[in-house]
Amino acid sequence: MRQVLVVCESMFGNTRAVADAVADGLRAAARNGSSSPDEAEVQVCTVSEAPREVSPDVELVVVGGPTHAFSMSRPSTRKSASEQGADPVATTHEGIREWIASVKGPAGVRTAVFDTKVQRPHLPGSAAKAARRRLKSRGFATMDAPKTFYVTGTQGDLVDGELDRARQWGVQLATEQ
Repeated sequence: MRQVLVVCESMFGNTRAVADAVADGLRAAARNGSSSPDEAEVQVCTVSEAPREVSPDVELVVVGGPTHAFSMSRPSTRKSASEQGADPVATTHEGIREWIASVKGPAGVRTAVFDTKVQRPHLPGSAAKAARRRLKSRGFATMDAPKTFYVTGTQGDLVDGELDRARQWGVQLATEQ
């Protein structure tokens, strides 16, 4: 695997922690022979830092964001998150919805998506499923089913074991060519 771009939107820090764990899994797989460690480069960035044009050298784009109001965040749900104590910088920028709408990339570049959402009460909807549909409609190749990683509440921590599960998913993504 040459280059991987992990793009995340995070309000309370949990989605970023999952993105970092996925990147760790991708790097670990590279070190263990799934690809040459000299060639594998994994970059993690927020949507505000993410390139609007994906380089042809990027083999995989992983996109993650929180589930807000049954889907990807919108300006109104980011404002609501800010009122609940979310990082004010994160809530004033665009989210994955806007990034996906504007990103360009080589035809067929592979993508994988994840979201974070509260575990209880179980609510319908998924930012990852919506992101996957939109990426596919923009010409990106989707791989693997969307993944959800759970938090204990809107402002809560990740459920025990979720970072390990995210690392394992990163390893799995690296080995699926």
